[in-house]
Amino acid sequence: MGGGAATAGVTSMKIHPSIPLRLILPLDAPAAALPPAQTPVVRLSGTTMGTYWSVAAIAPKGPEPLSLRRGIVAILDRVVAVMSHWEPASDLCRYNRAPQGWVSVDPMLSDVLSAALTVAADSGGACDPAIGGLVDAWGFGPPGPVTGPPEEGYIQTLLSGPRWTDLRVQPGRIWQPGGLRLDLSAIAKGYAVDLVARFLDEQGVMSHLVDIGGELRGWGIKHDATPWWVDLEQAAGRDGRPGGRANRIALHGLSVATSGDSRRFMVGQDGRRLSHTLDPRTGWPVPDDLAAVTVLHTDCMMADMLATALTVMGADAGPTWAAERGIMALFVRRRGNGITETVTPALAALVEDA
Repeated sequence: MGGGAATAGVTSMKIHPSIPLRLILPLDAPAAALPPAQTPVVRLSGTTMGTYWSVAAIAPKGPEPLSLRRGIVAILDRVVAVMSHWEPASDLCRYNRAPQGWVSVDPMLSDVLSAALTVAADSGGACDPAIGGLVDAWGFGPPGPVTGPPEEGYIQTLLSGPRWTDLRVQPGRIWQPGGLRLDLSAIAKGYAVDLVARFLDEQGVMSHLVDIGGELRGWGIKHDATPWWVDLEQAAGRDGRPGGRANRIALHGLSVATSGDSRRFMVGQDGRRLSHTLDPRTGWPVPDDLAAVTVLHTDCMMADMLATALTVMGADAGPTWAAERGIMALFVRRRGNGITETVTPALAALVEDA
């Protein structure tokens, strides 16, 4: 599928003993059975949506690994066939080319778009699925990279066109107001993670960790009674050096997604990063003072969308908005060459220092 929200910066690097470690543990975690000692951990991986996918699964009574892989690949292929803005034959691209009127689509697309519009309305348009034109203009879409920022007049033309407020969604069909171009890259990976995790549950997999391009969802414990631990990649300050605390999350009944500029960005004329996360309200990349926003949620799709919306809101408005809604979020901010962090109350309730 390509493009989309920044990956969640999950790293397997060992944390240096001198770096303060923040442990994030789920509150009121559901009961999890200890897997039988002889049950192997099945590890599957591949590529999808312009990135990688990986699954670690413990399935004492589940299907053979080959069957699991086929089921996972089928799910991911369907998501691409429906939501990719890089595949010309996808439902999304077909919608983007359609003239004004109702367009029949796979119900998966209308369901995801309905969820995106709910967040768009609550965030004042900070998360906007009707951003395809802007994404292409800034060189982050299928047409490919650009040599510099688009002309301000062109940005204003795109902003004056149809927006998310012009969308109407019904099961299996979406209203095309004419010229509106969807981009669900800030949502699709998280949604695919949820689909794969539910498939594994249905197949009797008692413990698993699903990762698509750094968006993750975990369930259960391993043979040693420990959860699936995930380490967040440390964000870099403007001097390029990592800063802030190390964060290790126990993903049992939780998902995690991060929006940031550590991997995809362009450099402006002043030498500062221009993030690939665009502010749909201004048409410009978000300022580089926010290095990353990480969100925990039971559903990975919601974590994905909220991380994007909070990044657009910024380091001042974002934490307040998230706190008012009980969202578990970590804001990593650049100050000078250093890093500062803000943890919302809902996330702070999960924190244990180590």
